[in-house]
Amino acid sequence: MVEHDVLRVTREAYDDVAPVYAQLFRDELRESPLERAILSAFAEVVGASGDGQVADLGCGPGHITAHLDGLGLSVFGVDASSAMVALARQAYPGLRFDMGTMAELNIADGALGGVLSRWSIIHTPPPELPAILAEFHRVLAPGGHLLVGFWASEDPSHPTQIFDHTVAPAYRWSPDHLSAMLRTAGLAEVARMVREPEPTDRRQFQAIHLLARKASAGTV
Repeated sequence: MVEHDVLRVTREAYDDVAPVYAQLFRDELRESPLERAILSAFAEVVGASGDGQVADLGCGPGHITAHLDGLGLSVFGVDASSAMVALARQAYPGLRFDMGTMAELNIADGALGGVLSRWSIIHTPPPELPAILAEFHRVLAPGGHLLVGFWASEDPSHPTQIFDHTVAPAYRWSPDHLSAMLRTAGLAEVARMVREPEPTDRRQFQAIHLLARKASAGTV
């Protein structure tokens, strides 16, 4: 299955489940203090670096975009699913939501102070991920920050592991391996949050957030 077929399958799958997904995850941050904490830290470091816009890539129904807006960021959402974008626009009419894909963002070079990719890379086939990380680097301004969330692969001999996501095929990643890929793309890890699964979690995987930074102008 080539990349554009993977994207089509994923987009159509999320179109089909969009209303259920929006209802299921609408209040997910309420019971997740660590998730709120890492998003707050992201908002603070982006704000301290300047007034650049933030893109929530793979924004789904827009609830995290709205949360970042509430933290004071100038934020907009991007998603490949037209149904998700429609729900986000309906739920948060004061915010901007665009159709788009992470592999080909309609965003100018260096335009963003921050990029959030929260569980949006998990459907990317491993050979395609370096190009997406390069796209994150392209749209970030020097000194800009990326926060990427994903589930961890626990097998050191397999940096990626496919798993049954229910909606669409998905992958877990070794945090160290993904950090190295970020570094190759020009994004240096500055912080990492590892959350062990709760007994009530749908998936019994470690949840990982990596905070990475693009080098400032004039630095290596």
